[in-house]
Amino acid sequence: MSSVDVVGPQAVPQLQAQVEQIIAEARKQGASACEVAVSVEQGLSTTVRQREVETVEFNRDQGFGITLYLGQRKGSASTSATGDAAIRETVAAALAIAKHASEDECAGLADAALMARDLPDLDLYHGWSITPEQSIEHALRCEGAAFDADKRIKNADGTSLSTHQGCRVYGNSNGFIGGYASTRHSLSCVMIAEDKGLMQRDYWYDVNRQGELLASPEAIGARAAMRAVSRLGARPVPTCEVPVLFAAELATGLFSSFLGAISGGSIYRKSSFLEGAIGQQLFPQWLSLDERPHIPRAMGSASFDGDGLATYAKSFVENGELLSYVLSTYSGRKLGMPSTANAGGVHNLFVTHGDEDQQALIKRMGRGLLVTELMGHGLNMVTGDYSRGAGGYWVENGEIQFPVQEVTIAGNMRDMFKQIVAVGNDLELRSSIRTGSVLIERMTVAGS
Repeated sequence: MSSVDVVGPQAVPQLQAQVEQIIAEARKQGASACEVAVSVEQGLSTTVRQREVETVEFNRDQGFGITLYLGQRKGSASTSATGDAAIRETVAAALAIAKHASEDECAGLADAALMARDLPDLDLYHGWSITPEQSIEHALRCEGAAFDADKRIKNADGTSLSTHQGCRVYGNSNGFIGGYASTRHSLSCVMIAEDKGLMQRDYWYDVNRQGELLASPEAIGARAAMRAVSRLGARPVPTCEVPVLFAAELATGLFSSFLGAISGGSIYRKSSFLEGAIGQQLFPQWLSLDERPHIPRAMGSASFDGDGLATYAKSFVENGELLSYVLSTYSGRKLGMPSTANAGGVHNLFVTHGDEDQQALIKRMGRGLLVTELMGHGLNMVTGDYSRGAGGYWVENGEIQFPVQEVTIAGNMRDMFKQIVAVGNDLELRSSIRTGSVLIERMTVAGS
């Protein structure tokens, strides 16, 4: 196994050859089955602060991980080393682990007949030939636009441009081998506003497969500045029960928590508040959640899952009713259900939305809290109880009145899902979860 010189689609054949070599070595050492993931990636990251260059970092990584089986016993090992000796040693390490592991009747590869075939090209690789000098210039323009946007922007907490490209190939001893190259480029800006001795911090960013399609540095910097300035004068509000509107970039977290609650691992461990919920009405009847994994260039697209099964479009929730858990081969076996080809997660979740933008939802809310910041990890996955520190804006008569900080929003996720009043058309496109702002009929806001 030699080092790969290129990172991109042209690296796929070489990585496929490495996967075949590793599988052959595992068989030679006595494994009854095995699966291997090989990857190579590189990236450039530049950060500026206060109109000065803070860091310019270039990284390049290569390695592989192997999981092999001795009957129903499993062992895994990984390495960043290359060469034939590294393959032999890593396979031997995984084999030693398997020999000491307990037997698990659900362990093993997916059935050979289920392996993906004829993988579609999802156009996930778009190299960006930006130089370190150009990346510095982009970041400085972004931060400069933020400073120029308002005289109350007095400090910067870092503006970063990152460009990443990688290639990954997965294969197993049941005859599947597949790989793809992908890219991810981003620009983010964090600024600090100050007025009358008070300070507030806020940010903005963009992410895209294609670097040239990122929002302009000036637009990102100005948006970060505007958000920071609008937070000045933030204060708590008295404890109350009111409607809560989650901004789209935070609403993705609500549905991410939902996916975690219906994941096979949480269900078979009996550690989810949605255990046994298939067939139940969890959301309003107008709301559906479906997966669309084959959208070209989307951030969450994938043609096969972590078990080598072909991904496919499917609904998890239809007309508010839970149709399916999120299952890998292993979790499906634990539950006596077929895999949903979601080993490794869900690829591009779409949430039903209406035709109202965030401003229209604020008007519809009338009086309540627009949440634009969340802090802490306050979800009890067993009970569904939800409690997070929050910041945002207080709304009266359908208009934003003042910024809010140091409050806690709380509820139970089952109630929150059922009480979704509307989903806006301001879709969050930077995430693998496509949702707009989410208006929830009632939550507890604990403040002063």
